[in-house]
Amino acid sequence: MSTLPYQLDRSVVIHAPRENVFRFLSETPRWATWWGAGSTIDARPGGALLIRYPGGVEVAGEVLEITPPERVVFTYGFVTGDPIPAGASRVTIRLEPHGLGTHLHLTHEFADEAVRDHHVQGWRYQLAVFSNVVADELHADAAALVDRWFEAWADPDERARQTAFRRIADPGVRFQDRFGNTTGLDDLLPHVTAAQVYMPGLRMRREGDVRHCQGTALVDWIATASDGKERGRGTNVFVLGATGQIQSVTGFWAAAR
Repeated sequence: MSTLPYQLDRSVVIHAPRENVFRFLSETPRWATWWGAGSTIDARPGGALLIRYPGGVEVAGEVLEITPPERVVFTYGFVTGDPIPAGASRVTIRLEPHGLGTHLHLTHEFADEAVRDHHVQGWRYQLAVFSNVVADELHADAAALVDRWFEAWADPDERARQTAFRRIADPGVRFQDRFGNTTGLDDLLPHVTAAQVYMPGLRMRREGDVRHCQGTALVDWIATASDGKERGRGTNVFVLGATGQIQSVTGFWAAAR
């Protein structure tokens, strides 16, 4: 490979464990989920990789180094040879543990400055896509998790209610809405008990699909009384952690009709 004096660097934080993130850099089905149908990777030194962009543009390369789940290095060049010939640039992706999950650092080395500059926005976009496909897999059951959250609020059995919350929520879970401002399960649980005392029979249920993006989910809901009549509606913002548990919930009640 010729000298590569021009370097592009990009870092993102992904709310997922490093092992989960690395699978998308080493397993063809997940690699294709990121890049597009028909993309492949043979995750071993000397293994071939193919990136098939929408519209049929193809990039080919070779895996140079791979250290699970920390690092992968590969060459990157367009099959047509324009603007980068095969083997004429090098990509290094490093994964480091982070408090929120994984810190991904990408370096792309080029022989030509203008070509480097041309790829800046491309990698900004591709790593956003990458973060989303990783988070989408990790939180594939987000709707079920949200439903369990609402069900736990209405469970009259205190022991069962506590068990449910400890399974679905982080111990430090933060909850905020018009009637609550709690930090941690030890603060949330008595608040839920009080809600059942002062708003007996009130139940909340999800309305519509969960809208999820990189670990944050928007969920519309309806609250009904024991007689089945609507008592309110609104939207919750759920932040989902790298463990798959709920880290925080912020509730917005809609204006009364």
